[in-house]
Amino acid sequence: MLSMRELSRVYRTEAVETTALDSIDLDIADGEFVAIMGPSGCGKSTLLNVVGMLDSPTSGSYVFDGQEVAGLPEGKLADVRKRNIGFIFQSFNLVDELSVRENVELALLYHDVPAAERRRRVDEVMDKVGIAHRAKHRPSQLSGGQQQRVAVARALVGSPKLILADEPTGNLDTQHGEEVMKMLQQLNREGSTIVMVTHSPAHADYAGRVVNMLDGKILIERRRAA
Repeated sequence: MLSMRELSRVYRTEAVETTALDSIDLDIADGEFVAIMGPSGCGKSTLLNVVGMLDSPTSGSYVFDGQEVAGLPEGKLADVRKRNIGFIFQSFNLVDELSVRENVELALLYHDVPAAERRRRVDEVMDKVGIAHRAKHRPSQLSGGQQQRVAVARALVGSPKLILADEPTGNLDTQHGEEVMKMLQQLNREGSTIVMVTHSPAHADYAGRVVNMLDGKILIERRRAA
């Protein structure tokens, strides 16, 4: 699905140059569940942002689904991102003025999907993540775990090739965090490709592969035993 070679991201100001990613080589195949771990400031969130085309590399190659995307202008990056990638954030990022259904449907309004097809997809994905019975509720009426389920549904409704999850359990208690991780694991078993940043070794163990980072470099990768 994606391949990075000698990929670096350097941030420069007049006084300081900071290397956030340092010659990264990384391949992620269709259907993988990859967890990225490391201490704060190690580059894992920058890597996720580059994978998600929210940020661009300073140098190196990034091939996504057969297309070189390093160096593409923002407009073309946004188009590739919109068609292929779903995002799950730590802070949920739901619109409280909208119902659960409307929050999920919002992702499809940018895809020019006809109304009947939007309804079908929204119903299907809400049922898949177990929040169909909350369709008319507002986010403020839900628990943290339920809000994250809505966020997962919103990420899935566009049928993305890749799901990126940035600390998806960071704002959840232990029980709700485990529920979200089990849901992500099940989605992966059903074919979704997932890349997740996490601080939790226990949650990283849900992934099939763990990538450990330090100082902008990949230190070690390990695969979970089958």
